[in-house]
Amino acid sequence: MDTLIERCAGIDIGKDEVVACVRIPGPGGRGRVKMTRTFTSFTASLEAMADWFTEHGVTAIVMEATGSYWKPVWYLLEEHPSWELMLVNAHHVKILPGRKSDVLDAEWLAELLEHGLLRGSFVPPSVIRELRDLTRYRKRMVQGHTSECQRIQKTLEDAGIKLDSVASNVLGVSGRAMLAALIAGERDPVVLADLAKGRLRLKIPALRQALRGRFTAHHALLIGLALDHTAHLEQAIGRLDERVDTLFATHISEGGVPFTRARDQLDTITGVGKRAAETIIAEIGVDMTRFPTAAHLASWAGVAPGNNITGGKRGSGKTTKGDVWLLDILTQCAWAAARTRDTYLSAQFWRLARRIGKKKAAIAVAHSILVICWHLLHDDVDYDDLGGDYFTRRNQNRQRDRLINQLHNLGYRVTLEQPA
Repeated sequence: MDTLIERCAGIDIGKDEVVACVRIPGPGGRGRVKMTRTFTSFTASLEAMADWFTEHGVTAIVMEATGSYWKPVWYLLEEHPSWELMLVNAHHVKILPGRKSDVLDAEWLAELLEHGLLRGSFVPPSVIRELRDLTRYRKRMVQGHTSECQRIQKTLEDAGIKLDSVASNVLGVSGRAMLAALIAGERDPVVLADLAKGRLRLKIPALRQALRGRFTAHHALLIGLALDHTAHLEQAIGRLDERVDTLFATHISEGGVPFTRARDQLDTITGVGKRAAETIIAEIGVDMTRFPTAAHLASWAGVAPGNNITGGKRGSGKTTKGDVWLLDILTQCAWAAARTRDTYLSAQFWRLARRIGKKKAAIAVAHSILVICWHLLHDDVDYDDLGGDYFTRRNQNRQRDRLINQLHNLGYRVTLEQPA
């Protein structure tokens, strides 16, 4: 088999140590020579490994995506711009059964690399990686805030306080004032109901009934702790939002497009808001040259239909595994788009939902949103909605025949006449 890379290295990464194998031409250019060494995962040892690579003139390095242990190795090696780094999926480079060890894995990776048999994974630049950490942590914070809100409602139910049956937002201005009064020891439903603000004062009679219960010091302790936690989470989410906004305002992509411009472009898509656009960019970046086509991006994200055909029979078209964080936000945007009126994505959702169900329709719309994102970022344009009647305009004869068949099934005889 032809050797495409003369001086290369493969790294098998573990938590406490890494095994590196270097393959170079033999003496006089005859044959191949491999050298294998083991290094600890401490930074000083990894720097010694980098010096060893430099000593042997390595030009390309490959490693497996092993948990999060590959990150410090990658970050150290990417400081050498002359090296071509490649991160590969461990499932794509499985060694033969019965020959499994760290040394053999490193040698196998190096051998595959020198023959050009590996395909690298997408590793975003440092600013996108930082945005990923921020948006993913913000997602966890929002989930924790939601959990605390639900815990407060559960505690109120336990105390017989039916505040959420009257007020749409228990943690609004009025709700927080009532909860603070309950924690302070106030139990009179008339006094508590009088703390309502704005339009909620129209429901004071219902509030007086809802705020009458068996609220004890035990409930006050639990709700007090939950309110303190929600306040802390809200402050943390605000700090994360500020940091994300700062990164978007101060960075420009390799193609010269400001991050804020890319975010505003995605914000024009139906169902995609500002924070959702930030999360999408944090997962896929703003440089779409890394994905040759929109289909490549959809396949990488795990929202493209599976291709499973053998023996002339079509198997399951289930989507493949991909970026779960990206799939989550795209699905949320798809459900938001489905609730809009007279838009292309809403029409697509309900058109598919009648045939394959709402869950599968949401995945299909998520796929469409990601394809739109690729085109907006690749072509540097804003979103232009096709309209809710797009599918009708695309094939008017089919729509006409479908409506005629429906009337025939109801027992009507239809005669069509062209207008003057």
